[in-house]
Amino acid sequence: MTALAEQAPRAAGAAALASGKGHKDENFPVASLLIRPEHRAPIMAFYRFARAADDVADHPTASPVEKLARLEAMRAGLTGESDADPAAGALRAALAGRGLDAGHALDLLEAFRRDVTVNRYADWDALIDYCRYSAMPVGRFVLDVHGEDRALWPASDALCAALQVINHLQDCGKDYRAIDRVYLPADRLAAHGATVDMLAAPRAAPALKAAIGEAAGEAEALLARSAGFARAIADRRLGMEVAAIQRLAESLAARLRRRDPLAEKVHHGRMEALMIAGRAALGRMIARGGRA
Repeated sequence: MTALAEQAPRAAGAAALASGKGHKDENFPVASLLIRPEHRAPIMAFYRFARAADDVADHPTASPVEKLARLEAMRAGLTGESDADPAAGALRAALAGRGLDAGHALDLLEAFRRDVTVNRYADWDALIDYCRYSAMPVGRFVLDVHGEDRALWPASDALCAALQVINHLQDCGKDYRAIDRVYLPADRLAAHGATVDMLAAPRAAPALKAAIGEAAGEAEALLARSAGFARAIADRRLGMEVAAIQRLAESLAARLRRRDPLAEKVHHGRMEALMIAGRAALGRMIARGGRA
């Protein structure tokens, strides 16, 4: 075990810093009932690992040294160097059961290490490079679990990056106030005459609102690149779930161009989300023919 892993407190791994948030609290579906039962368990193991690491990186009071030590313990658990972290051990077992390697999960850990050490992004390219580790591995893992063609990775990457940007924009005020983290690229803020401290206000100033709107437009451009993704997926049920996620993301990105996430609700209500997702999933099923 590395020195950092040895510094981690003896509490049950990353669970000691758990937020209590679960897959039903996320903005987008996670291993919904559309996913075939045989694929749901490894996807949930991956989600729980990611959720645990995210909770570590975002914990408001833990020190950077403690956070990095816990993330290192999770890495060691993935590679079999340690059994100290339950979430990492469970994912390692799930991967072994499906003959998959830990590469996607290890990429995720790089994103969470950056969350501990980086709290500003200079430009859009820097943010997308972060998404390469924080979001794209999730879609790639789900495709690999389903045995889908890796030629689908670029479309998946575009969708996952868009989801990440949308989540950041929805939570931009909270992230700044709670953990002093800003994902809005500095050059986009400067171009509109906005400043980081505007994120602490109860309402977005016009300059900040313009910067948020531009970033939402960038997310929409990513979604345009993933528009055919759901139809290209061989597994019909996964295709239906991706169609639902794509449509939910399009709806949220459009809202973010119109609404102020500091003062207005952007998230979908439960019934609204179900209706949007249901229509999209049904449309994909009809487009490919047959029953799911």
